[in-house]
Amino acid sequence: MASPTVADAPSVPEPTTLRQDADVESSVGTTSSTDIEHVAVSDDPRQWSYARKTTTLCIVSLATMVSASASNIQNPSNSLIEANLNATSSQISWTLAAFLIIQGNFPLIWSAASEIKGRKPVYLMASALFMVGSAALALCQTINVMIGMRAVQAAGSCAVMAISAATLADIYDTHERGTMMGVFFAAPLLGPAIGPILGGSLSQAFGWRASFYFLLICEVVIFMSFLILFKDTYRRERSLTYCSALQRLVTSKELIQSPNGSIIDGHESGKDQTQPQDIEKQPQTPSVTDNTSVITSTPGLDDVKLSIRDINPFPPYFRILSRKNNVVILIANGLVFGFTYCLSYTCSRTLANTYGYKAFPIGLVLLCLGIGSIFGSVLSGRWSDRVLAKMTEANGGKWEAEMRLESSKLAMLWLPPFVVGYAWVCEKHVNVAVICILLVLIGFSSIWMYTSTLAYLVDANPGRSCPAVATNSSFRGSIAFVSVLVAVPLQDALGDGGLYTAWAAVLVGMELLVLLVLQKGESWRRESEERELKSGN
Repeated sequence: MASPTVADAPSVPEPTTLRQDADVESSVGTTSSTDIEHVAVSDDPRQWSYARKTTTLCIVSLATMVSASASNIQNPSNSLIEANLNATSSQISWTLAAFLIIQGNFPLIWSAASEIKGRKPVYLMASALFMVGSAALALCQTINVMIGMRAVQAAGSCAVMAISAATLADIYDTHERGTMMGVFFAAPLLGPAIGPILGGSLSQAFGWRASFYFLLICEVVIFMSFLILFKDTYRRERSLTYCSALQRLVTSKELIQSPNGSIIDGHESGKDQTQPQDIEKQPQTPSVTDNTSVITSTPGLDDVKLSIRDINPFPPYFRILSRKNNVVILIANGLVFGFTYCLSYTCSRTLANTYGYKAFPIGLVLLCLGIGSIFGSVLSGRWSDRVLAKMTEANGGKWEAEMRLESSKLAMLWLPPFVVGYAWVCEKHVNVAVICILLVLIGFSSIWMYTSTLAYLVDANPGRSCPAVATNSSFRGSIAFVSVLVAVPLQDALGDGGLYTAWAAVLVGMELLVLLVLQKGESWRRESEERELKSGN
């Protein structure tokens, strides 16, 4: 990595050059005052060809689909695992809970590493870990080993779940991000949709271990795709985490000397600088004066060795949590995610215990939830971009991240009623066809909410998309962990009717949180940005 070098301005400006004068801030000292998402970079991923972008999208989508399917592929065969390994229902719950808590929180590590080392190395390391976990699960002989290996598998699977959204932010600009995220999220939703049916069919045909052999084979293909076909989308100039690391180097009393002998102290480089406009949109002149210093992104940057604290995952995590709008939307996302995992798990138990279904039919019914989620994801992404474009035009061409949340209002009216309907259909043991219809509708409306709020989280944290998504993963994984652990006791005590009526009330509260951010989010963000600018974070 590189120490930033200070050189005399070239006679012809280069796209990777940032002027350091009264009009433009140094990238090293940049915080929220610079449009960091549009800092000029070499080999800009947003300028790649359609074919290159599509290849990138397909690889991360496939990887995310397999990783997502790993979370619930065992659900239809839980009874088989319980019998074969002499396990209890509580221990089976722990295999799911262990997976969720690790999958939710380990992305903090992967995210921080990807903001320093790039996306590709993290993808490769995580894929290798996923393969190890899947192989061990296919061979395990005790439930305790299975719980431990599910945690290892989750640690490997979660990297792509967290970093893939940041990869999309790397290659797609804001105006098209909602649509592409909607398309992309069809993949991680297709995973949980086909996971149960694959797990059920493989378990009935070859035994429950076949599901984990299947995941192992898929991950080998994904590892080779990342190794051979994937081109890293990460550009450190557009990462606030990386810029902050460089800023610490500068402000640690290191002096950068220009060829003409002038000295720039890291403590002084940010003084007397006004807030810049979008760097890519500034007029470029054929030459600048000799005494103007520029900071260029040169091969010398590769010589800088960042310390271990520069990949500490917690500072970016706490920066995301320092903003009220982020915290509120993270809680809302976590509640939606916890609900869907509770629904998938308890629905499997209801179908097995009440309807007498075996693994394969259970997988077919759960497929309905995934089908609804896929359609909801694709359509909500397009609707989100459409609403954002109209509101931006009505606002004189200016947009705010909170405009993204307007599209979520459409689903707010329907999600709680659908959940209440499902609650009492299951409670009264109505024909399973009605359960299937309600699962489609619940999947459609719940993911409509989630897609809009996740896109908002990325838009509201420019330059920190990867830490933001990782923090979101932590929240949703932790809430899902709790929801899975309490699902069985609550289902046994309240029945499906009481359990999901209570969930409907929780989801109403979730919708109120989204509306709160829609009303207050912009002012909260402004306050946070001003505070961060003053503190230098």
